[in-house]
Amino acid sequence: MLRELLVEVSIVVASLCAVGAVTIVGRTRLSGLFSEFKQRFREAAPYLAVLVVVLALNSMVRDHAQQLSWAININITDSIAALEGGFVAFVQSFETATLTTYFSAIYVYGYVFLLVFPLLAYAALSERETLKQLIAAYSLNYFLGLALYIIFIAYGPRNYDPVLFANLLYDTNAQYQFLTSEVNANTNVFPSLHTSLSVTVAIFAYKTRQTYPAWLAIAVVLAISVVISTMYLGIHWATDVVAGIALAGVCVYLAERYITDDRN
Repeated sequence: MLRELLVEVSIVVASLCAVGAVTIVGRTRLSGLFSEFKQRFREAAPYLAVLVVVLALNSMVRDHAQQLSWAININITDSIAALEGGFVAFVQSFETATLTTYFSAIYVYGYVFLLVFPLLAYAALSERETLKQLIAAYSLNYFLGLALYIIFIAYGPRNYDPVLFANLLYDTNAQYQFLTSEVNANTNVFPSLHTSLSVTVAIFAYKTRQTYPAWLAIAVVLAISVVISTMYLGIHWATDVVAGIALAGVCVYLAERYITDDRN
């Protein structure tokens, strides 16, 4: 089942990226990318290597990180629940079959497309700085997110109180649990990396709005949809979302501050 889901997600995201390449990036920039691919890849390779290492680190230490979290034992779930009350339940009160289908698709497919397409779009730009900064911001999100997951134990609404908060993602699409269980653990919800990475992309889309005006509109809609989906599906608290937005701001700031194109 996991393999079929990965193939399905890959096909959907690849199709969306192909459409985006034609309609947003454009033939001229794609031609430039193809003609200078080796040079552009060579310049981005160190940043991509760091991202791969960080992702591999996340994968390798995920199970051990939970053990370390329990050793530190800073469980903030009750505090988050007391702070928010029934806010997530309020969000879920708008539940309809159409919204559940939409937000489930956004959480699984839209989120991956949102992260992958900018790599193609910014690789097609003649300037290299934006692509380097985006990749660095991704790496910082994952690295700092892992650190916070280790420090804080937090269960999402659907696991904290299954009676008050519905598990809409798995209740309607049980197959998705094979996919999400491979990349996350029940205690890893603070902050929301879906939120932080989506907001990171939206910030970069705003930065490049003159170059890719259509992408700004698409990225903002997708990012907002991803943020809402995390609460609507019962996966994250609003507190996780706010922390994710703050994390995105920090990561973008650090990437912009310390990574510049030496040719500029």
